Amino acid sequence: MFRIETEVDRERRDLLRSRLRETNTAASPVLRGLRGTPGAREVPLHVWVLDDAGALAGGLVGHTWATWMHVTYLWVDERHRGSGLGSRLLGEAERIARDGRGCAAVRLETWDFQAPVFYQRQGYEVVCVIPDYPPGITEYTLTKRLR
Repeated sequence: MFRIETEVDRERRDLLRSRLRETNTAASPVLRGLRGTPGAREVPLHVWVLDDAGALAGGLVGHTWATWMHVTYLWVDERHRGSGLGSRLLGEAERIARDGRGCAAVRLETWDFQAPVFYQRQGYEVVCVIPDYPPGITEYTLTKRLR
């Protein structure tokens, strides 16, 4: 007999994550090999660009894990778009990930109205397309090899 509950429960979430990590580690030699190494932890990677007045002109927020960089957010203020700032942010993050953290690749998600073409111009390849996610929008997953 089971009871199903649907409330948000952080303690159970953490327990579930821990148990899933244990199951995945037992099943995968790659994940087992990562355990206890610096590559096993997500390390934040942030790159900021400030204008002359010290205001945020753009930024990139992501993390590195298991020789991969993941871009979570990349944004450039509208006044600075088209100036190459987005390319500079992405390039600096890739440099840090590759040279400072030993990353071999990058992954990110973007929507059709955001920047898939921008990323393709930076050498990224579309590896997944999810139409209608969310409804009326297409999501793209892109990757790039750094080495």
